[in-house]
Amino acid sequence: MVTSIIRRLIQALFVVVAMTIIVFIGVNVIGNPVDILINPDANQAERALVIAHYGLDQPLWKQYLLFLQGLLHGDFGNSFVYGRPALGLILERLPATLELAITALGIALLFGLPLGLYAGLYPNRISSKLIMSGSILGFSLPTFWVGLMLIMVFSVELGWLPTNGRGPTQELLGVQWSFLTGDGIRHLLLPAFNLALFKTSLILRLTRAGVQEVLPQDYVKFARAKGLRERRIISVHVLKNLMIPVVTIIGLEFGSLIAFSVVTESIFAWPGMGKLIIDSINLLDRPVIVAYLMMMVLLFVVLNFIIDICYTLLDPRVRLEGKA
Repeated sequence: MVTSIIRRLIQALFVVVAMTIIVFIGVNVIGNPVDILINPDANQAERALVIAHYGLDQPLWKQYLLFLQGLLHGDFGNSFVYGRPALGLILERLPATLELAITALGIALLFGLPLGLYAGLYPNRISSKLIMSGSILGFSLPTFWVGLMLIMVFSVELGWLPTNGRGPTQELLGVQWSFLTGDGIRHLLLPAFNLALFKTSLILRLTRAGVQEVLPQDYVKFARAKGLRERRIISVHVLKNLMIPVVTIIGLEFGSLIAFSVVTESIFAWPGMGKLIIDSINLLDRPVIVAYLMMMVLLFVVLNFIIDICYTLLDPRVRLEGKA
């Protein structure tokens, strides 16, 4: 297992290095921030000063080496727009996005796992067919449209929940969280449900498929032949085996919830990283864009590493392959 972990760490390091090159070159070929940062009436001398100040007069390879040097020290440079460290701006918005993503994933698991388990155990029931039909809607309906409908129904028509913002927050471990206050939870519900809709359908269908794949296996038939209770068969034999692919989806989808919450954060004016990156792209704020993309790369690399470890714990065949 130790050898497997070391091998995956080396692979992760190569992935991160390759992504630094792709991200840096990709961001630098998109537009020229000088056209936005500098007044159109500025003369050539003023333009040259600004370009030199941001290091944009250096060759691309040298800019990359400086970027890599700063990356090793946790320095992504200063934002062109805010004049502050780009990483600091990202970390300021991280708790809001993290809170939204964790809540959305919790909602997806709360509904997706039991509904998928029920639909897999009783596939011929009308209720199971209705559940699977509803999951198709979760895949099909656009996130922005669902968000607008949630606002129209629960905020405009019923007046139950607020439409935007994060609401009042309370400090915990030096970080401000909205789920610690009643009004903060009310602000959190709509964007979390909107973000969780697609993930709920995904987990539901994956769980159902896993149940139907596991039930015909010999070890399940043998457990029933031994006279084990149905609840124990489901909890020990069925759930444990179908959790292997589900763990993969949960890990990767949690990363996507953080990385791609842009639409939801824009609709509900949620002050997270998604809204910041949209503003930064509009203003060609390269340091913030690069800092955000690299954080997402590191996030997915770490999540994949954790998933590999969970695989080793859940599936004995992985441990046996490692020993072999």
